[in-house]
Amino acid sequence: MATVVVVGGGVLGTMHAFAARERGYTVTQIEADLEARKASVRNFGLVWVSGRAPGPELHLALRARLLWEQIAHEVPGVGFRPDGSLTVAQHPAELAVLAAVAGAPEAKARELRLLEPDEVRAVNPAVRGSVLGALLCTRDAIVEPRRALPALRRTMSDRGGYTYVGGRVAVEAGPGRVRDHTGTTWRADLAILCPGAAHTGVAAPWLAAAPLRRCRLQMMETAPLDERLTTAIADGDSLRYYPAFDVPEAAVLPAQSAVGAAWRAQLLIAQRAGGELTIGDTHVYDEPYDFAVEDEPYEHLQVRAESILGRPLPSVQRRWAGVYSQNTDQSPCVRVSPEAGLVIVTGPGGRGMTLSPAIAAETLEGVGW
Repeated sequence: MATVVVVGGGVLGTMHAFAARERGYTVTQIEADLEARKASVRNFGLVWVSGRAPGPELHLALRARLLWEQIAHEVPGVGFRPDGSLTVAQHPAELAVLAAVAGAPEAKARELRLLEPDEVRAVNPAVRGSVLGALLCTRDAIVEPRRALPALRRTMSDRGGYTYVGGRVAVEAGPGRVRDHTGTTWRADLAILCPGAAHTGVAAPWLAAAPLRRCRLQMMETAPLDERLTTAIADGDSLRYYPAFDVPEAAVLPAQSAVGAAWRAQLLIAQRAGGELTIGDTHVYDEPYDFAVEDEPYEHLQVRAESILGRPLPSVQRRWAGVYSQNTDQSPCVRVSPEAGLVIVTGPGGRGMTLSPAIAAETLEGVGW
C-alpha cells in the first residue's frame, strides 16, 4: 500500500490527508502546533461559491462544494449546512452590480437569484434593516472551522491507516521524506507540504519564486443571537473583493467610508452552530504586522452589520487576528512539484476553506494517484 506524509494540520493539509485515505493510502500527518491554531480555525467556515471567479476557479469551487457535501455524509462533525448566502445591496450601484452578476452566463451554475426587499426578508427573516435587494446563492454553505479538522482526524483515526502527530516542526524535506525538529525522519512514497503562511519554513526553497503574499485579517464573534440566520450574509463592500463581481457596473460603486477603505473591510456574517455570529473582516498586506488588534475596524463592521440586521448585535465575546497565504496570480493556489515524490501546496488565500477538498483531489490526481 502506498504511503503519504503530510506536513501541515490546517484545512489544506488535512484535506490532503483525507483525500489520500479515501484513495486507500496510509497517511502520517505532522503539525507544528499540537493542533491547528492559525488561519484554518480563524475563518468564517464559508464554502463560498458565489464570489469565485468565472472559469477554472468557479469549476474548482463547484467541485469542492460537492466534495464538502459528500464529506459531511461521512463526517457529520464538520458541521456542514447548505444554508446559502445573501449579498445585500444598500445602494443603487450595488444593486446594479448584483443584477449584472445574476444575469451572467454562469449564474445558473452558482444558483443565483436577485431578490426584492420583501423576498430577502422571506428568505432570511433576520434581515430587518434597510436593503434595496440581495443576491441569493443557494450553492453557498457553512462548516464549523473549529470543529471540522478534529472531526476529520477522528474519522481517519477510527478507520485506521492514519497517524496524526502534533507538536512536530518539519525542518527538512525531500522526495518521500520529512525530518522534524526532534530528529525523527518520516518516510513515505509521497511527501506533501502544506505550510500555510509559513513562507520561510521548510518549504522556503521551493517557494522563493512563487507569486505569494501574506494577508492579515481581524475578526470577532458575538454571544449567541436569539434567532437563526437562515443564510450567511455579505454586504456591498464585498463586491470590491470577490472576483465574481468584477463586472463593468462595479466601476461606479460608491467610495467606501474612510475606515472601510483604510482597512480594506468587507462585512461577512456567518452564524455558528451554537448561535454565535462570526463577523469580519479586514485585509492588511504590508508587513511587519502589528501584534495588536485595533478597535476601529470592529466598530465599523458592527455598524454595518446592525444596519443590515436592523437591530443591535449581541455582545462581542471574542476578537482575533489571523494571517493567511495568498497567491497573487489567477491560480487558485500555488502548487509546486520539484521532484517526483514531493509536492508543496499553499496560497489559496481566503478561498482555503472553500476550495481545499478540490485542491487536494487535484494534487493527488496530478501525481497519478
